[in-house]
Amino acid sequence: MIQIRREGVILEKTDCYFENEGVMNPAVIVDGQTVHLFYRAVREGNHSSIGYCQLDGPLKVVQRDNEAFMYPQFEYESQGLEDPRIVKIDHMYYMTYTAYDGINAMGALALSSDLKHFTKKGGITSRFTYAQFTKSLLSDGEHTSKYFRSYNKGESQTNSGKPVYLTDKDLMFFPRRINGKLCFMHRIKPDIQLVKIDDLNELTYDFWAKYFMDFTSHIMFEPRYDHESSYIGGGCPPIEVPEGWLMIYHSVCDTPKGYIYSVSAALLDLEDPQTEIARLPYPLFKPETDYELNGVVNEVCFPTGTAIFDDKLYIYYGAADKCIACVSVQLSELVKELLLYKI
Repeated sequence: MIQIRREGVILEKTDCYFENEGVMNPAVIVDGQTVHLFYRAVREGNHSSIGYCQLDGPLKVVQRDNEAFMYPQFEYESQGLEDPRIVKIDHMYYMTYTAYDGINAMGALALSSDLKHFTKKGGITSRFTYAQFTKSLLSDGEHTSKYFRSYNKGESQTNSGKPVYLTDKDLMFFPRRINGKLCFMHRIKPDIQLVKIDDLNELTYDFWAKYFMDFTSHIMFEPRYDHESSYIGGGCPPIEVPEGWLMIYHSVCDTPKGYIYSVSAALLDLEDPQTEIARLPYPLFKPETDYELNGVVNEVCFPTGTAIFDDKLYIYYGAADKCIACVSVQLSELVKELLLYKI
């Protein structure tokens, strides 16, 4: 078993209006000794925005804004900007987040060249109703039945006539092009899917219609073990190591006392991320401490960002939907452990 060190709580809620209910699930990007955290900040009524703080090294908070860094400006994100992730591709920062309007949750994107000024590009995942989605899947055959679940809303519109789209979360990009393609993962429960494009402008209605017609070919990663038996989802943006893409993801298991969200690890092929090299058959870590077991949502460890200093990997995560915590692990030891469990 790999040795995990709990570094404790990094950030808690404050009395500031935009984060008086909780802070969690940060996007993380490193520049030298500076670690930038763009975190989900929740105010009363479950309205989310993105806050900002800066660390000196992996653990010491040295700056924290008392105003929201990014906040709802459009109808598609009117209820909140949730669970951001960030990568740098070439000279551009890609910040993805879940845009929520109170009914629909979709993956959205904002771009920046300096980490200070971001331009929102809107929702980039599909806007298909569940009926449209399943109609496409009917000709797909394999894997079809698992998408017929109560979580995916069967109705196509609300009583007031507003469209109800398939929930599509956990959008994040790989931190470089793969074989010339921009690649990102997203999650329609219970799997993680992969999209490969040349340019963001390709992501049209017609693109997604064609994508769903051959949906199972886009599945990147599926549940395998008991601790991920309910569903899995993207966690931190993939980390490139010589052995492959290191993927730190969240895994969910239903128990008599409710869902347990654990943090898990796998290794994917560098040139073909749909090829799984290895996966830990047990959680990398799971809720154990009080701040992970008890909160707004109990028993949650939800990873969204990492930082590497020397050979140590720091994993930042939301704990019980209440605060932001961190664990560390020797990166080389983690990869070595993973390779003991090749698929």
